[in-house]
Amino acid sequence: LKLRAISFSNNSSYLPPLRCPAVAHFEPRDGSPECYLIHGGRTPNNELSSSLYMLSVDSRGCNRKVTLQCQEKELVGDVPSARYGHTLSVIHSRGKTACVLFGGRSYMPSSERTTENWNSVVDCPPQVFLIDLEFGCSSAHTLPELTDGQSFHVALAREDCVYFLGGHILSSDCRPPRLIRLRVELLLGSPVITCTVLQEGLSITSAITSSVGYNEYIIFGGYQSETQKRMECTYIDLDDVGVHMEPREPPQWTSEISHSRTWFGGSLGKGSALFAVPSEGNPTPPDAYHFYQVNFQKEPDGEASIQGCSQESTDFEDSAPLEDSEELYFGREPHELEDSSDGEGATYNEEDEEDESQTGYWVKCCLSCQVDPNT
Repeated sequence: LKLRAISFSNNSSYLPPLRCPAVAHFEPRDGSPECYLIHGGRTPNNELSSSLYMLSVDSRGCNRKVTLQCQEKELVGDVPSARYGHTLSVIHSRGKTACVLFGGRSYMPSSERTTENWNSVVDCPPQVFLIDLEFGCSSAHTLPELTDGQSFHVALAREDCVYFLGGHILSSDCRPPRLIRLRVELLLGSPVITCTVLQEGLSITSAITSSVGYNEYIIFGGYQSETQKRMECTYIDLDDVGVHMEPREPPQWTSEISHSRTWFGGSLGKGSALFAVPSEGNPTPPDAYHFYQVNFQKEPDGEASIQGCSQESTDFEDSAPLEDSEELYFGREPHELEDSSDGEGATYNEEDEEDESQTGYWVKCCLSCQVDPNT
């Protein structure tokens, strides 16, 4: 895996390293730029974040030089508390756009904390938060159909509907196989939210979702119990009628994957996913993790098929560059990819990582630019 440094613009907010935050992709729409929304998560000090960040591309230079801009969005109204293991989804209704935040865990209320349970966590109340990104207004909604909080579930959004699949309920220590559909109508006055609890869901937590088409997904990975991984794959299609789920034959997992206790990863986009399995042994092997890539591709008849998984080379010199994860993947125009320096012969200039405020940084304003940078 080849990792390349990414810098932030001077006007960016500090983005701490977060574990288990909620991440949503905001696609370009009605003149709004593409960005990613990041809410909550745990910091390395085990503190919980309640901040909402907006991550976008500030500039893109040569030699894969990318500068990001991170802005913290201030929320007003019913602000969601600090949490992790929740989901954030973008919905569109009646020409408007909003974010739906649901689930997660947080520390016990201060009034209930003692020395023994100081670091104990509980499920957040089963409330649905609607966030208006334009004005930063947040509103909390309590629905009678949602009786338990849940965490580490899957959220899939299509237009004005969000489907919550799986998840873990901490109070009862169970993973109920239920499916929840949440429909949000953004009316001129107060929004109207309708919730339907379906029973034909999946008993799964911390699953990986990979898109294989328009509103079509493959779900794999995750856990079906505290000590058992879920080795099956499920195809999901969201259409005007509802949600359709079908089992798919999983790839031929290697022995390292089958016998591992934990695994984790994310989508690479275009029907591909990357996941990692920690190395086990005593003493601990020098290579801490084994990385695998699994591909889900469309067959001519339109159905998704699994092409199998393979372990990537651990030789840093011979390994192929790691594609951007779908969670943080900013698209590029076709002509940029064809004429940019991202080809096999591209070389990475380490001087680009110097302090640009002191040395300056030249980029071409267009592909046909004839300006001499030495002038």
